[in-house]
Amino acid sequence: MNFSNKNRAEKINMMKIEPFDVLIIGGGITGAGIALDAVMRGMKTALIDMQDFAAGTSSRSTKLVHGGLRYLKQFEVKMVAEIGKERAIVYENGPHVTTPEWMLLPLHEGGTFGKYTTSAALHVYDLLAGVKRSERRSMLSVSETMKKEPLVKEAGLKGSGYYVEYRTDDARLTIEVIKKAMEKGALCLNYVKAAEFHYENGRVAGIEAVDQIDGSRFTISAKKVINASGPWADSVRKKDGGENGKHLRLTKGVHIVIDESVFPLQQAIYFDTTDRRMVFAIPRDGKTYIGTTDTFYDRDPIRPDVTAEDRAYLLEAIRFMFPSVNVNESNIESSWSGVRPLIYEEGKDPSEISRKDEIWESETGLLTIAGGKLTGYRKMAETIMERVAKWFKEEHSILFSPSETKHLPISGGDVGGSAKFQAYVQEKIATGMEKGFSKEEAKTLVNKYGSNVDKLFAHKKENSPMPNVLYAQLMYAIEEEMAYTPADFFIRRISALLFDLKTVLDYKEICTDILADHFNWSQAEKEKHIAELEAEIAACS
Repeated sequence: MNFSNKNRAEKINMMKIEPFDVLIIGGGITGAGIALDAVMRGMKTALIDMQDFAAGTSSRSTKLVHGGLRYLKQFEVKMVAEIGKERAIVYENGPHVTTPEWMLLPLHEGGTFGKYTTSAALHVYDLLAGVKRSERRSMLSVSETMKKEPLVKEAGLKGSGYYVEYRTDDARLTIEVIKKAMEKGALCLNYVKAAEFHYENGRVAGIEAVDQIDGSRFTISAKKVINASGPWADSVRKKDGGENGKHLRLTKGVHIVIDESVFPLQQAIYFDTTDRRMVFAIPRDGKTYIGTTDTFYDRDPIRPDVTAEDRAYLLEAIRFMFPSVNVNESNIESSWSGVRPLIYEEGKDPSEISRKDEIWESETGLLTIAGGKLTGYRKMAETIMERVAKWFKEEHSILFSPSETKHLPISGGDVGGSAKFQAYVQEKIATGMEKGFSKEEAKTLVNKYGSNVDKLFAHKKENSPMPNVLYAQLMYAIEEEMAYTPADFFIRRISALLFDLKTVLDYKEICTDILADHFNWSQAEKEKHIAELEAEIAACS
């Protein structure tokens, strides 16, 4: 069965009749990882999300699979060691959605980091994270630093640290993990909301679900239900009778995007601001994006706002570290805001709250997992599923396999490993050119879709009403990636709303018409989804 909303009715019918071992509420990166771990152990697995997959925090991050260098300052050594090692695993299992990115850490007089403490911290970081020799840190002189990035403030510069992080497309990473779970037998559906829980003998035994597309209600039965709904975790817990014990504290992170003609950054930078916070500036696809802010947030997380104060803060950070760059409000092409579901800690500022994950179990058996970082998603999934496997053994005398995800390529990752990926790219460029794509078009597709690229090449259409690459991506998103609305496609399947707004503006009507034809929308449905996309465009512009 294709991973498509074209056979949605069949998938919902299966959810109605199948008794599942595990049901996961939440289709962000945490829920995706849990679904993959569960199904690989042999558990009959289902996953739902009330929005599109990755529509919450998992499409609104800094888009880095990073090891958390700054957490060494908070003495969270164990967390740095664990997620540092996980960083390499994420890269190895999905090199098409994860790319090594050398990061420059400028050191200035009076700044957060000193030269010798930074050298020591980066050395410890390399050791804790098990960084391979070719990616270990080096310390650069002032002249070496300015050569790497001439825009960096030279006044008071003492040199820099130079180390590797990993850049990703967070939404695509999430989709690829869910697709792998589906390939292995999990049943995953977007636009399905958990309305209330069902109980047997006082224990959670499933949910009453609502199809957010047609409003129909149906029951999903499961022996164990896991709440991995991110910023909505507490509201889901309330449906189970309360939120006893610890609870979440939401913080908001904002990023802005500026064209490279205005901010021609050539090197990714991690720098401290005037208020001694740390901010990233990263070049990507002809743009430079900067983030993130870190403020408490207490409103609906479904579409967190970007305020004038947020934008002003980041523009001031640019002027502070890159004084020759003349930026103002009009230079911001797009922006995004994400909400982090952190574990509440009394008296802590947003930047001080730990990013570690925690698991809670209610009296009814509902498991909730919250906190954590994108980088550690696989280990978080392994941890909670070890607990679930133990429960099945003790309560039902059922034995499941150990975790099998450490060396499992995600969807699109069957390219022979990270070391062979570039050779694979060259091979598939030739294939794409044979199918009628240009060299650059083929390169774009294979770099983004990895070993799934042949399915995109199959969507080459003569006299297409849009560019070849865009049409192939749209058809693949409909047929193989559960995209249902133009917002699903432009935001979470190809990230164009953030980094290529012109393409969205030029082709939104044509793409919407194609989606409407595939899903037989009424005129009212079509207008609804167009309005949704227009609202997203307005929010990010």
